[in-house]
Order: sequence, then structure tokens, then C-alpha cells
Amino acid sequence: MIRALRNILWRDLLLLLRGGGSGGGVALPILFFLAVAMIFPFAVGPDSRLLARIGGGVIWVAALLAAILPLDRLIDPDRDLGMFDQWALRGIAEEWVIAMRVAAHWLSFAPALMLATLPAGAMLGLNGHKLGLVELGLLAGTPGLAAVGVTVAAITAGLKGGAALAGLLVIPLCVPILIFGAGALAIGGESGLALTAAVSLVLLALAPFAGAAALRAGR
Repeated sequence: MIRALRNILWRDLLLLLRGGGSGGGVALPILFFLAVAMIFPFAVGPDSRLLARIGGGVIWVAALLAAILPLDRLIDPDRDLGMFDQWALRGIAEEWVIAMRVAAHWLSFAPALMLATLPAGAMLGLNGHKLGLVELGLLAGTPGLAAVGVTVAAITAGLKGGAALAGLLVIPLCVPILIFGAGALAIGGESGLALTAAVSLVLLALAPFAGAAALRAGR
């Protein structure tokens, strides 16, 4: 069982990193994230104090949008190929498959996103302390973003216009993570990071069961 789950995780991660046939892979979300951070100063002007004050929130919004980009590749391709049915026949429960998919989704974008936050923070004028809070917030919050993304992708799998619908559903569900993650910068304390981690853990706990139930209902 453990070996099978490890193989599923490795397969999912490779497919997401390579782009799963739709191109882009891990590069597309990261380039999109950096583009948002690069363009935003042109939109609000050269006020360094303003940029430093709102830069953390900009990074969080850009991180959410970058996490949404691969939603159409998370569930639909394997559902169309009947992979979930094959795993079920082998005795691997959908809950375990969804859990591995969440882990693969997080590994495919979050570490690279946190690395890209360093130049993004410099472009937005964040000092070392605020940049550290942003990085810790992303470490705590991106697992929740991945969990919501995979769950919503499972719910909308097979629906006409499912990718657009998934994007619309993910954004409001991720609002609590954004509020607490960006709020940690405003209050400058550990409570915001703790709340971000708590919400993320709850979403991680719910995702395998909600995603599996959606897959079974889709059959």
C-alpha cells in the first residue's frame, strides 16, 4: 500500500511539473506570480512606503492566482483516462489518491513560489522582517490552497466549463487563508501565522474526504 501511494505521488508530481500535456508545468505559475509582482508597482506608482505596506497582500493574491492556474490538470485528465477506477479496483481508496494529489500539487508549486517570493519582495520593497513573515505565511497557507484546489477540481471534474467554475469556487474558499496570512503582516505577530496554519490544517484534513466523495458521486 505504501509503495503504491509513493508511486502515485511520484507520478502525479512528475505530471504536474511537466505540465501534463498542456504546457507550462511549474514555470507558468511562477512566471505569472513574478509578472504580477513586477507590474503592480507600475500600477500604484513609485511610492516605496505604499508598496512596502501593501506588498505582502499583493504577494498573497498573486500566490492564490498562481495556485489556480493548474486546476484543469489536477483531476480531469486522470478521470478521462479511468485512472481513478483502476486505483479503486486495486483497493486504493479515493481518499488516499486525493491526499497524494494534494501533496503533489503543493510540491509542484509551493517551494518554487516561496523561492520566487524573494525577488518579488525586493520589487515590492519589503524589508527582511516582512519578507520573513510572508515566507512563513506561505509555508503555513499554501498547503491549504493546494487542498482547496484539488477538492474543487474533483467537484467540478467532467462539468462543461469546469475549469472556469473551479476558479470561481476556489477564490472565496481561500479568502480565510488570505485574510490571516496577509493579516500577519498588519499585526506583525505570530497569531496571524497560527490562524493561517490552523485553517490550512483543517482544509488538509477535509480535502481527501470531500474530494473522494465528489469522485464517487461523479461516477
